[in-house]
Amino acid sequence: MGEEILRETNLHSVRLLRRGKVRDIYDLGDRLLLVTTDRLSAFDVVLPNGLPGKGRVLTALSVFWFGYTGDIVENHLLPEDLSFLSAEEREVVKGRAMLVKKAEPVPVECVVRGYLSGSAWREYRANGQVHGIRLPQGLRESEELLEPIFTPTTKARTGHDQPLTFEQLQSLVGEELASRLRELSLQIYEKASLYAGERGIIIADTKFEFGFYGGELMLIDELLTPDCSRFWLKEAYRPGRSQPSLDKQPVRDWLENSGWDKNPPAPELPPGVVEETARRYQEVCQRLLPGK
Repeated sequence: MGEEILRETNLHSVRLLRRGKVRDIYDLGDRLLLVTTDRLSAFDVVLPNGLPGKGRVLTALSVFWFGYTGDIVENHLLPEDLSFLSAEEREVVKGRAMLVKKAEPVPVECVVRGYLSGSAWREYRANGQVHGIRLPQGLRESEELLEPIFTPTTKARTGHDQPLTFEQLQSLVGEELASRLRELSLQIYEKASLYAGERGIIIADTKFEFGFYGGELMLIDELLTPDCSRFWLKEAYRPGRSQPSLDKQPVRDWLENSGWDKNPPAPELPPGVVEETARRYQEVCQRLLPGK
């Protein structure tokens, strides 16, 4: 993974559809070209700093996981044929590009939690439930749940996603699709957790996105990366406290203590925070994908 930071792409051979917080999305008609940059966001704001090598880490992990879970559900990934780009453009997006089917997204995020952490811990402390699911009394922060739970949310274009109970999800997308989303999400989480656990990584929680293409439900977007998952080191795991996460936790911690009001523009991050965050992303990739 290189150290050069790519904040945005400007490909002239294809039409830019939109820039997300992290991805530049190009429209190829019936397909999309997703290019993952090194942009870094926190609290729904894109930060002035980029994260060295981040785009390649996210792309490598997503491509691996799409292949690894292909026996459970289809996904939007297409064979990587970037011959429609110029040689210079292919070099820019090398290791960052995914050619995908243009699926119609299901407007929810399918979150699976195997451990009690983050917003789920805060909700449990308040009322003993998470997204309407009652959990046993006396659980500690970061404790492993008896079985993973499905806690979907809305998918907001702007602002924060809102939690959904399963009944609310059924009302939003229909009973049959809601059940299918829950079933697939739990199956993917179980298979991925076993793989990661053998490599010293706990997947505390993660989110999946689904869409329809040609009438078929499939996985889309990114999959099981540090941007959409909470990864913990198995050897450092201690229930009863918050856990050090292999993600952008150093960024969030620094911003929380900086006095920033979480409105744009965000402050510049110190070099040490950027370096430590980049190290965590690299460690996830090296543990899950040896040789990358």
